[in-house]
Amino acid sequence: MRLTDGTEGDERVRCNVCPHSCLISPGNRGTCGVRENRDGKISLVTYGIISGMALDPVEKKPLYHYFPGSSVLSVGSYGCNLACDFCQNYHISQHVGTNGIHIVSPEALIKQALKAHGNLGIAYTYNEPVIWYEYVKDCSRLASTHGLRNVMVTNGYINHAPLVELLRVTDAFNVDLKGFSNEFYRRYTGATLKPVLDAIKTIASSGRHLEITTLILPGLNDSPDEMRREAEWIAENAGAGVPLHLSRYFPMYKRNDPQTPADTVLRLKETAEEFLSFVYTGNMPSSAAGSDTVCPGCKTVVIKRSGYQVRTDGLTDEGRCSTCGEEILEWI
Repeated sequence: MRLTDGTEGDERVRCNVCPHSCLISPGNRGTCGVRENRDGKISLVTYGIISGMALDPVEKKPLYHYFPGSSVLSVGSYGCNLACDFCQNYHISQHVGTNGIHIVSPEALIKQALKAHGNLGIAYTYNEPVIWYEYVKDCSRLASTHGLRNVMVTNGYINHAPLVELLRVTDAFNVDLKGFSNEFYRRYTGATLKPVLDAIKTIASSGRHLEITTLILPGLNDSPDEMRREAEWIAENAGAGVPLHLSRYFPMYKRNDPQTPADTVLRLKETAEEFLSFVYTGNMPSSAAGSDTVCPGCKTVVIKRSGYQVRTDGLTDEGRCSTCGEEILEWI
């Protein structure tokens, strides 16, 4: 698969990883800040550069229907192909770190993952893994040969061809759907909505595990009408069983809006549940409901969550409700 192309007689090179399709002059980088034109080829300047690594609960990604209660080795780098003014990880996504650089080869990363006790696999997260394409692909291929699972936590702003390549080696995705209007994407992220929706459809049709997250920002993407349209679209194009996580916003980066009221998130959860079987809330007060998995058939709580403590007493070994037999975890 070609990730670059150029024009005869032109020293600029076009990067084809994401829909920005940056045409990059020699020595310069694309929108993401990590893909550089070096000698007429795109070079990933952050290959193997790690900004953070931790053994996390898989629920933290968030993935609630993928090996609940498991841990996954999470790794990230620097840069992003979006420019969200509300970014929750702006300190690594909106600049490329140069001090105290920690470089980890794919072989070293897999060795670390295999040593981690009770580890499910590797999650590429923290910043945007799409722009880390070559490193993610190399690590994922190697991880798969060792029986490790690969997880991508992504904004979904990726072209079709590289996404298809990643689908060959990725087991589960959480796609961060920022909002459900193109105007919102253009104004607050510097991108467009359609490529993200196309990526979600491609992932859903591939059979890989998929969950979706939307950060709820007060006054920007918190209308019941927009949530109704989003949930209905997910149900029709990805499936009513795809879990949707509605995350509460707190002031960050360039925005100082007040935090999203918990009641707003709970109301939007009810709206989304008109179309989707599993809707969860995040960044909420400990007293708020919204993190347990409830059987859509008999309404039994089948997975109980308290923070990152998980109990699956209501599930059978086959991932079904132990009360009525409804299928809950489709990946088993």
